[in-house]
Amino acid sequence: MESTIQNENPIGTEKVSKLLFQFSVPAIIGMTINALYNIVDRIFIGNSPDLGAIGLAAITICFPIMIIIMAVGILFGVGGATVFSINLGKGDIERANKAISNATTLLIVFGLMITIIGEIFLKDLLIAFGASEAMLPYSEEYLRIILFGALFQVLAMGMNNFLRANGKPKLSMMTMLIGAIINTILDPIFIYVFRMGMTGAALATIFSMFVSMLWGLYHFLKKSEPHRIRLKNMKLEADLALEVISLGIPGFLLQLSGGLLSAILNSSLLKYGGDIAVSAMGIVNSIQNLLILPVVGLNQGLQPIVSFNYGAKQHTRVKEAVLLGIKIASIISIAGFLVGQIFPKFMVSLFNQDPELLKFGEYAMRTWFKMTFLAGFQIVAANFFQAIGKPTKAMLLTLTRQILVLIPCIIVFSRLWGLSGILYAAPFADLTSTTITAIFFISFIRKYSLASSEKILEN
Repeated sequence: MESTIQNENPIGTEKVSKLLFQFSVPAIIGMTINALYNIVDRIFIGNSPDLGAIGLAAITICFPIMIIIMAVGILFGVGGATVFSINLGKGDIERANKAISNATTLLIVFGLMITIIGEIFLKDLLIAFGASEAMLPYSEEYLRIILFGALFQVLAMGMNNFLRANGKPKLSMMTMLIGAIINTILDPIFIYVFRMGMTGAALATIFSMFVSMLWGLYHFLKKSEPHRIRLKNMKLEADLALEVISLGIPGFLLQLSGGLLSAILNSSLLKYGGDIAVSAMGIVNSIQNLLILPVVGLNQGLQPIVSFNYGAKQHTRVKEAVLLGIKIASIISIAGFLVGQIFPKFMVSLFNQDPELLKFGEYAMRTWFKMTFLAGFQIVAANFFQAIGKPTKAMLLTLTRQILVLIPCIIVFSRLWGLSGILYAAPFADLTSTTITAIFFISFIRKYSLASSEKILEN
Protein backbone atom coordinates (compact mmCIF):
# COMPACT_ATOMS: atom_id res chain seq x y z
CA MET A 1 0.00 0.00 0.00
CA GLU A 2 2.76 2.44 1.00
CA SER A 3 4.86 1.89 -2.15
CA THR A 4 1.77 2.17 -4.36
CA ILE A 5 0.89 5.58 -2.92
CA GLN A 6 4.46 6.80 -3.27
CA ASN A 7 4.67 5.60 -6.88
CA GLU A 8 1.28 6.98 -7.88
CA ASN A 9 1.70 10.43 -6.31
CA PRO A 10 3.46 12.75 -8.81
CA ILE A 11 5.22 14.54 -5.92
CA GLY A 12 7.40 11.44 -5.60
CA THR A 13 8.04 10.89 -9.33
CA GLU A 14 7.59 14.10 -11.34
CA LYS A 15 10.61 16.23 -12.28
CA VAL A 16 11.48 18.40 -9.26
CA SER A 17 11.80 21.66 -11.21
CA LYS A 18 8.41 21.09 -12.82
CA LEU A 19 6.83 20.31 -9.45
CA LEU A 20 8.36 23.39 -7.85
CA PHE A 21 6.99 25.51 -10.67
CA GLN A 22 3.51 23.95 -10.39
CA PHE A 23 3.35 24.31 -6.61
CA SER A 24 5.25 27.53 -6.07
CA VAL A 25 3.95 29.85 -8.79
CA PRO A 26 0.37 29.72 -7.47
CA ALA A 27 1.70 30.03 -3.89
CA ILE A 28 3.89 33.01 -4.84
CA ILE A 29 0.95 34.68 -6.55
CA GLY A 30 -1.21 33.81 -3.55
CA MET A 31 1.21 35.31 -1.02
CA THR A 32 1.67 38.41 -3.17
CA ILE A 33 -2.10 38.74 -3.22
CA ASN A 34 -2.14 38.26 0.55
CA ALA A 35 0.33 41.14 0.91
CA LEU A 36 -1.96 43.28 -1.20
CA TYR A 37 -4.69 43.06 1.46
CA ASN A 38 -2.61 45.23 3.76
CA ILE A 39 -1.11 47.37 1.00
CA VAL A 40 -4.44 48.15 -0.66
CA ASP A 41 -5.89 49.27 2.69
CA ARG A 42 -2.87 51.52 3.29
CA ILE A 43 -2.94 53.03 -0.19
CA PHE A 44 -6.62 53.95 -0.02
CA ILE A 45 -6.36 55.15 3.58
CA GLY A 46 -3.18 57.15 2.93
CA ASN A 47 -4.68 58.90 -0.09
CA SER A 48 -8.02 59.61 1.59
CA PRO A 49 -8.50 63.31 2.44
CA ASP A 50 -10.36 62.22 5.60
CA LEU A 51 -7.53 60.02 6.87
CA GLY A 52 -4.10 60.56 5.26
CA ALA A 53 -0.94 60.19 7.36
CA ILE A 54 -2.80 59.75 10.66
CA GLY A 55 -4.82 56.91 9.12
CA LEU A 56 -1.59 55.27 7.95
CA ALA A 57 -0.12 55.56 11.44
CA ALA A 58 -3.30 54.11 12.97
CA ILE A 59 -3.33 51.03 10.73
CA THR A 60 0.40 50.56 11.38
CA ILE A 61 -0.33 50.36 15.11
CA CYS A 62 -2.99 47.71 14.40
CA PHE A 63 -0.57 45.62 12.35
CA PRO A 64 1.06 43.66 15.25
CA ILE A 65 -2.36 42.38 16.32
CA MET A 66 -3.22 41.46 12.74
CA ILE A 67 0.08 39.54 12.58
CA ILE A 68 -1.00 37.56 15.66
CA ILE A 69 -4.18 36.53 13.82
CA MET A 70 -2.07 35.44 10.83
CA ALA A 71 0.26 33.55 13.20
CA VAL A 72 -2.62 31.37 14.43
CA GLY A 73 -3.59 30.58 10.84
CA ILE A 74 0.01 29.56 10.14
CA LEU A 75 0.35 27.55 13.37
CA PHE A 76 -2.47 25.14 12.54
CA GLY A 77 -2.53 25.61 8.75
CA VAL A 78 1.16 24.94 8.07
CA GLY A 79 1.39 22.44 10.94
CA GLY A 80 -1.64 20.49 9.72
CA ALA A 81 -0.47 20.59 6.11
CA THR A 82 3.02 19.34 7.06
CA VAL A 83 1.63 16.42 9.09
CA PHE A 84 -0.72 15.64 6.20
CA SER A 85 2.11 15.67 3.61
CA ILE A 86 4.55 13.59 5.65
CA ASN A 87 1.93 10.92 6.40
CA LEU A 88 0.74 10.90 2.80
CA GLY A 89 4.35 10.26 1.77
CA LYS A 90 4.55 7.40 4.26
CA GLY A 91 1.29 5.96 2.97
CA ASP A 92 -0.68 6.50 6.20
CA ILE A 93 -3.86 7.89 4.60
CA GLU A 94 -5.99 7.68 7.75
CA ARG A 95 -3.61 9.78 9.83
CA ALA A 96 -3.16 12.23 6.95
CA ASN A 97 -6.94 12.77 6.77
CA LYS A 98 -7.25 13.14 10.54
CA ALA A 99 -4.53 15.79 10.49
CA ILE A 100 -6.64 18.10 8.30
CA SER A 101 -9.77 17.67 10.42
CA ASN A 102 -7.96 18.10 13.74
CA ALA A 103 -6.18 21.21 12.43
CA THR A 104 -9.55 22.66 11.33
CA THR A 105 -10.92 22.21 14.86
CA LEU A 106 -7.91 24.02 16.28
CA LEU A 107 -8.33 26.86 13.76
CA ILE A 108 -11.99 27.34 14.76
CA VAL A 109 -11.35 27.26 18.52
CA PHE A 110 -8.41 29.65 18.47
CA GLY A 111 -10.00 31.95 15.89
CA LEU A 112 -12.96 32.47 18.20
CA MET A 113 -10.66 32.97 21.19
CA ILE A 114 -8.82 35.77 19.37
CA THR A 115 -12.10 37.57 18.73
CA ILE A 116 -13.31 37.32 22.34
CA ILE A 117 -10.01 38.25 24.00
CA GLY A 118 -9.23 40.96 21.45
CA GLU A 119 -12.58 42.70 21.80
CA ILE A 120 -12.37 42.69 25.61
CA PHE A 121 -8.86 44.18 25.74
CA LEU A 122 -8.94 46.19 22.50
CA LYS A 123 -8.05 49.65 23.87
CA ASP A 124 -5.44 48.32 26.29
CA LEU A 125 -3.76 46.35 23.49
CA LEU A 126 -3.56 49.35 21.19
CA ILE A 127 -2.08 51.55 23.90
CA ALA A 128 0.42 48.81 24.76
CA PHE A 129 1.41 48.58 21.09
CA GLY A 130 2.19 52.30 20.95
CA ALA A 131 -0.99 54.10 19.84
CA SER A 132 -0.75 57.83 20.48
CA GLU A 133 -3.75 59.85 21.61
CA ALA A 134 -4.26 61.11 18.06
CA MET A 135 -4.14 57.61 16.51
CA LEU A 136 -6.23 55.73 19.09
CA PRO A 137 -9.77 56.49 17.80
CA TYR A 138 -8.80 55.51 14.25
CA SER A 139 -7.02 52.34 15.40
CA GLU A 140 -9.98 51.28 17.57
CA GLU A 141 -12.44 51.85 14.73
CA TYR A 142 -10.40 49.68 12.34
CA LEU A 143 -9.29 46.87 14.64
CA ARG A 144 -12.66 46.30 16.33
CA ILE A 145 -14.10 45.13 13.01
CA ILE A 146 -10.99 43.18 11.98
CA LEU A 147 -11.19 41.16 15.19
CA PHE A 148 -14.77 40.12 14.41
CA GLY A 149 -13.39 38.55 11.23
CA ALA A 150 -10.47 36.72 12.91
CA LEU A 151 -12.17 33.33 12.43
CA PHE A 152 -12.58 34.01 8.69
CA GLN A 153 -8.91 34.89 8.32
CA VAL A 154 -7.44 31.90 10.19
CA LEU A 155 -9.71 29.42 8.41
CA ALA A 156 -8.95 30.95 5.01
CA MET A 157 -5.20 30.64 5.69
CA GLY A 158 -5.61 27.08 6.94
CA MET A 159 -7.56 25.98 3.87
CA ASN A 160 -4.95 27.56 1.57
CA ASN A 161 -2.21 25.46 3.15
CA PHE A 162 -4.33 22.29 3.01
CA LEU A 163 -5.13 22.83 -0.68
CA ARG A 164 -1.43 23.16 -1.54
CA ALA A 165 -0.53 20.06 0.48
CA ASN A 166 -3.37 18.22 -1.26
CA GLY A 167 -1.80 18.88 -4.66
CA LYS A 168 -4.13 21.76 -5.62
CA PRO A 169 -1.96 24.87 -5.64
CA LYS A 170 -4.06 26.61 -8.29
CA LEU A 171 -7.20 26.30 -6.17
CA SER A 172 -5.23 27.67 -3.22
CA MET A 173 -4.24 30.65 -5.32
CA MET A 174 -7.83 31.19 -6.43
CA THR A 175 -9.10 31.40 -2.85
CA MET A 176 -6.69 34.26 -2.17
CA LEU A 177 -7.22 35.91 -5.55
CA ILE A 178 -10.99 36.06 -5.11
CA GLY A 179 -10.62 37.67 -1.70
CA ALA A 180 -8.05 40.21 -2.90
CA ILE A 181 -10.20 41.26 -5.87
CA ILE A 182 -13.22 41.75 -3.61
CA ASN A 183 -11.12 43.76 -1.13
CA THR A 184 -9.72 45.98 -3.90
CA ILE A 185 -13.21 46.66 -5.28
CA LEU A 186 -14.84 47.34 -1.91
CA ASP A 187 -12.07 49.53 -0.42
CA PRO A 188 -12.60 52.59 -2.67
CA ILE A 189 -16.39 52.16 -2.53
CA PHE A 190 -16.51 52.09 1.28
CA ILE A 191 -13.74 54.67 1.87
CA TYR A 192 -14.35 57.20 -0.92
CA VAL A 193 -17.96 56.74 -2.06
CA PHE A 194 -19.66 55.99 1.27
CA ARG A 195 -17.02 57.95 3.31
CA MET A 196 -16.87 55.15 5.89
CA GLY A 197 -13.20 55.80 6.74
CA MET A 198 -11.38 53.16 8.78
CA THR A 199 -14.63 51.22 9.22
CA GLY A 200 -14.95 50.89 5.45
CA ALA A 201 -11.39 49.60 5.06
CA ALA A 202 -11.93 47.01 7.80
CA LEU A 203 -15.29 45.85 6.43
CA ALA A 204 -13.81 45.38 2.96
CA THR A 205 -11.02 43.25 4.46
CA ILE A 206 -13.14 40.93 6.59
CA PHE A 207 -15.81 40.44 3.90
CA SER A 208 -13.13 39.41 1.40
CA MET A 209 -11.67 37.01 3.98
CA PHE A 210 -15.13 35.54 4.56
CA VAL A 211 -15.50 34.74 0.86
CA SER A 212 -12.00 33.19 0.73
CA MET A 213 -12.84 31.05 3.75
CA LEU A 214 -16.06 29.75 2.19
CA TRP A 215 -14.29 28.96 -1.09
CA GLY A 216 -11.57 26.97 0.69
CA LEU A 217 -13.96 25.11 3.02
CA TYR A 218 -16.18 24.07 0.12
CA HIS A 219 -13.40 22.01 -1.45
CA PHE A 220 -12.76 20.09 1.78
CA LEU A 221 -16.41 19.47 2.60
CA LYS A 222 -17.68 18.12 -0.73
CA LYS A 223 -18.15 14.34 -0.86
CA SER A 224 -16.06 13.87 -4.02
CA GLU A 225 -12.91 14.99 -2.18
CA PRO A 226 -10.90 11.94 -0.95
CA HIS A 227 -9.08 13.97 1.72
CA ARG A 228 -11.95 15.95 3.21
CA ILE A 229 -12.88 17.36 6.58
CA ARG A 230 -15.05 14.85 8.42
CA LEU A 231 -16.97 15.54 11.61
CA LYS A 232 -15.80 12.26 13.19
CA ASN A 233 -12.17 13.26 12.59
CA MET A 234 -12.61 16.73 14.10
CA LYS A 235 -12.54 15.35 17.63
CA LEU A 236 -9.09 16.33 18.88
CA GLU A 237 -6.53 13.58 19.41
CA ALA A 238 -3.83 14.73 21.81
CA ASP A 239 -0.85 13.19 20.01
CA LEU A 240 -1.99 14.39 16.59
CA ALA A 241 -2.82 17.90 17.81
CA LEU A 242 0.60 18.13 19.48
CA GLU A 243 2.30 17.02 16.25
CA VAL A 244 0.37 19.65 14.27
CA ILE A 245 1.34 22.33 16.80
CA SER A 246 5.01 21.26 16.98
CA LEU A 247 5.41 21.45 13.19
CA GLY A 248 3.48 24.71 12.97
CA ILE A 249 5.36 26.38 15.84
CA PRO A 250 8.33 27.68 13.79
CA GLY A 251 6.13 29.60 11.36
CA PHE A 252 3.84 30.68 14.19
CA LEU A 253 6.69 32.02 16.29
CA LEU A 254 8.17 33.76 13.26
CA GLN A 255 4.88 35.60 12.73
CA LEU A 256 4.41 36.18 16.45
CA SER A 257 7.88 37.59 16.75
CA GLY A 258 7.00 39.80 13.79
CA GLY A 259 4.10 41.15 15.83
CA LEU A 260 6.32 41.75 18.85
CA LEU A 261 8.91 43.37 16.58
CA SER A 262 6.28 45.67 15.07
CA ALA A 263 5.08 46.70 18.51
CA ILE A 264 8.60 47.51 19.77
CA LEU A 265 9.50 49.18 16.47
CA ASN A 266 6.38 51.37 16.55
CA SER A 267 7.03 52.42 20.14
CA SER A 268 10.66 53.30 19.36
CA LEU A 269 9.69 55.18 16.19
CA LEU A 270 7.03 57.14 18.07
CA LYS A 271 9.57 58.07 20.74
CA TYR A 272 12.37 59.17 18.39
CA GLY A 273 10.47 60.26 15.26
CA GLY A 274 6.79 60.82 16.08
CA ASP A 275 3.70 59.90 14.05
CA ILE A 276 5.42 60.60 10.70
CA ALA A 277 8.12 58.00 11.43
CA VAL A 278 5.45 55.44 12.35
CA SER A 279 3.52 56.18 9.13
CA ALA A 280 6.65 56.00 6.95
CA MET A 281 7.88 52.72 8.44
CA GLY A 282 4.39 51.29 8.06
CA ILE A 283 4.78 51.93 4.34
CA VAL A 284 8.34 50.53 4.27
CA ASN A 285 7.25 47.34 6.00
CA SER A 286 4.27 46.96 3.65
CA ILE A 287 6.59 47.20 0.67
CA GLN A 288 9.05 44.78 2.29
CA ASN A 289 6.21 42.31 2.80
CA LEU A 290 5.24 42.64 -0.84
CA LEU A 291 8.83 41.92 -1.90
CA ILE A 292 9.53 39.16 0.65
CA LEU A 293 6.20 37.28 0.65
CA PRO A 294 6.90 35.78 -2.80
CA VAL A 295 9.82 33.99 -1.08
CA VAL A 296 7.39 32.78 1.60
CA GLY A 297 5.08 31.62 -1.21
CA LEU A 298 7.95 29.77 -2.88
CA ASN A 299 8.71 28.15 0.47
CA GLN A 300 5.08 27.09 0.87
CA GLY A 301 5.17 25.48 -2.57
CA LEU A 302 8.44 23.76 -1.69
CA GLN A 303 7.17 22.39 1.65
CA PRO A 304 4.93 19.53 0.39
CA ILE A 305 7.60 18.46 -2.14
CA VAL A 306 10.30 18.25 0.54
CA SER A 307 7.97 16.73 3.18
CA PHE A 308 6.58 14.02 0.89
CA ASN A 309 9.96 12.96 -0.51
CA TYR A 310 11.59 13.06 2.92
CA GLY A 311 8.84 10.78 4.22
CA ALA A 312 9.28 8.54 1.17
CA LYS A 313 13.09 8.48 1.71
CA GLN A 314 13.76 10.02 -1.71
CA HIS A 315 17.00 11.66 -0.56
CA THR A 316 18.23 12.98 -3.89
CA ARG A 317 14.90 14.63 -4.63
CA VAL A 318 14.88 16.33 -1.21
CA LYS A 319 18.30 17.91 -1.80
CA GLU A 320 17.49 18.87 -5.37
CA ALA A 321 14.25 20.55 -4.32
CA VAL A 322 15.66 22.61 -1.45
CA LEU A 323 18.75 23.77 -3.39
CA LEU A 324 16.63 24.82 -6.35
CA GLY A 325 14.29 26.62 -3.94
CA ILE A 326 17.23 28.53 -2.44
CA LYS A 327 18.44 29.64 -5.88
CA ILE A 328 15.03 30.99 -6.89
CA ALA A 329 14.44 32.59 -3.48
CA SER A 330 17.78 34.38 -3.73
CA ILE A 331 16.87 35.80 -7.14
CA ILE A 332 13.56 37.09 -5.74
CA SER A 333 15.18 38.69 -2.69
CA ILE A 334 17.91 40.33 -4.81
CA ALA A 335 15.18 41.84 -7.00
CA GLY A 336 13.47 43.17 -3.86
CA PHE A 337 16.74 44.64 -2.64
CA LEU A 338 17.23 46.49 -5.95
CA VAL A 339 13.71 47.91 -5.87
CA GLY A 340 14.30 49.22 -2.35
CA GLN A 341 17.57 50.87 -3.33
CA ILE A 342 16.61 52.30 -6.74
CA PHE A 343 12.95 53.30 -6.40
CA PRO A 344 12.32 54.13 -2.71
CA LYS A 345 10.76 57.56 -3.21
CA PHE A 346 8.39 56.33 -5.92
CA MET A 347 7.27 53.37 -3.80
CA VAL A 348 6.55 55.56 -0.76
CA SER A 349 4.71 58.15 -2.90
CA LEU A 350 2.10 55.54 -3.87
CA PHE A 351 0.79 55.68 -0.30
CA ASN A 352 1.01 59.38 0.54
CA GLN A 353 2.42 62.63 -0.89
CA ASP A 354 3.31 64.39 2.36
CA PRO A 355 6.82 65.90 1.79
CA GLU A 356 8.08 65.10 5.28
CA LEU A 357 6.83 61.54 5.04
CA LEU A 358 8.38 61.11 1.57
CA LYS A 359 11.78 62.36 2.75
CA PHE A 360 12.00 60.10 5.78
CA GLY A 361 10.40 57.16 3.95
CA GLU A 362 13.03 57.26 1.19
CA TYR A 363 15.90 57.27 3.70
CA ALA A 364 14.23 54.59 5.85
CA MET A 365 13.68 52.21 2.92
CA ARG A 366 17.23 52.46 1.61
CA THR A 367 18.65 51.81 5.09
CA TRP A 368 16.21 49.07 6.18
CA PHE A 369 16.69 47.19 2.86
CA LYS A 370 20.52 47.15 2.82
CA MET A 371 20.79 43.38 3.44
CA THR A 372 17.41 42.25 2.06
CA PHE A 373 19.17 40.25 -0.69
CA LEU A 374 20.07 37.64 1.98
CA ALA A 375 16.44 36.99 2.93
CA GLY A 376 15.76 34.33 0.28
CA PHE A 377 18.40 31.93 1.53
CA GLN A 378 17.61 32.54 5.18
CA ILE A 379 13.85 31.91 4.85
CA VAL A 380 14.09 28.75 2.72
CA ALA A 381 17.04 27.21 4.59
CA ALA A 382 15.44 27.82 8.00
CA ASN A 383 12.03 26.46 6.97
CA PHE A 384 13.62 23.40 5.36
CA PHE A 385 13.97 21.92 8.85
CA GLN A 386 10.25 22.39 9.45
CA ALA A 387 9.41 20.58 6.21
CA ILE A 388 11.44 17.51 7.24
CA GLY A 389 9.87 17.34 10.70
CA LYS A 390 12.63 18.97 12.77
CA PRO A 391 10.72 21.81 14.45
CA THR A 392 13.32 22.63 17.11
CA LYS A 393 16.01 23.64 14.62
CA ALA A 394 13.45 25.38 12.45
CA MET A 395 12.13 27.33 15.42
CA LEU A 396 15.62 28.41 16.51
CA LEU A 397 16.57 29.62 13.03
CA THR A 398 13.30 31.38 12.27
CA LEU A 399 13.47 33.25 15.58
CA THR A 400 17.11 34.29 15.22
CA ARG A 401 16.50 37.42 13.15
CA GLN A 402 13.40 38.79 14.85
CA ILE A 403 13.79 37.86 18.51
CA LEU A 404 17.44 37.10 19.19
CA VAL A 405 19.00 39.87 17.07
CA LEU A 406 16.67 42.53 15.65
CA ILE A 407 14.58 43.40 18.71
CA PRO A 408 17.61 43.78 21.05
CA CYS A 409 19.38 45.81 18.34
CA ILE A 410 16.42 48.20 17.95
CA ILE A 411 16.40 48.81 21.70
CA VAL A 412 20.19 49.24 22.03
CA PHE A 413 20.89 51.04 18.72
CA SER A 414 18.04 53.51 19.26
CA ARG A 415 19.56 54.58 22.58
CA LEU A 416 22.99 54.95 20.99
CA TRP A 417 22.10 56.56 17.64
CA GLY A 418 18.42 57.50 17.83
CA LEU A 419 16.25 57.12 14.71
CA SER A 420 19.17 56.09 12.46
CA GLY A 421 20.09 53.37 14.96
CA ILE A 422 16.60 51.87 14.65
CA LEU A 423 16.93 51.67 10.86
CA TYR A 424 20.44 50.16 10.85
CA ALA A 425 19.31 47.41 13.23
CA ALA A 426 17.62 45.59 10.32
CA PRO A 427 20.64 45.05 8.02
CA PHE A 428 22.75 44.00 11.03
CA ALA A 429 20.10 41.41 11.98
CA ASP A 430 19.80 40.15 8.39
CA LEU A 431 23.54 39.51 8.12
CA THR A 432 23.82 37.86 11.55
CA SER A 433 20.80 35.54 11.16
CA THR A 434 21.82 34.47 7.64
CA THR A 435 25.30 33.52 8.87
CA ILE A 436 23.86 31.38 11.69
CA THR A 437 21.33 29.71 9.36
CA ALA A 438 24.06 28.93 6.81
CA ILE A 439 26.15 27.14 9.46
CA PHE A 440 23.21 24.88 10.48
CA PHE A 441 21.98 24.24 6.94
CA ILE A 442 25.32 23.44 5.30
CA SER A 443 26.27 21.14 8.19
CA PHE A 444 22.99 19.22 7.90
CA ILE A 445 23.12 18.91 4.10
CA ARG A 446 26.66 17.48 4.26
CA LYS A 447 25.64 14.87 6.84
CA TYR A 448 22.42 14.09 4.96
CA SER A 449 24.31 13.63 1.67
CA LEU A 450 26.81 11.31 3.35
CA ALA A 451 24.09 9.25 5.07
CA SER A 452 22.01 8.90 1.90
CA SER A 453 25.09 7.87 -0.12
CA GLU A 454 25.92 5.13 2.39
CA LYS A 455 22.35 3.78 2.25
CA ILE A 456 22.44 3.75 -1.55
CA LEU A 457 25.71 1.77 -1.47
CA GLU A 458 24.20 -0.67 1.05
CA ASN A 459 21.28 -1.32 -1.30
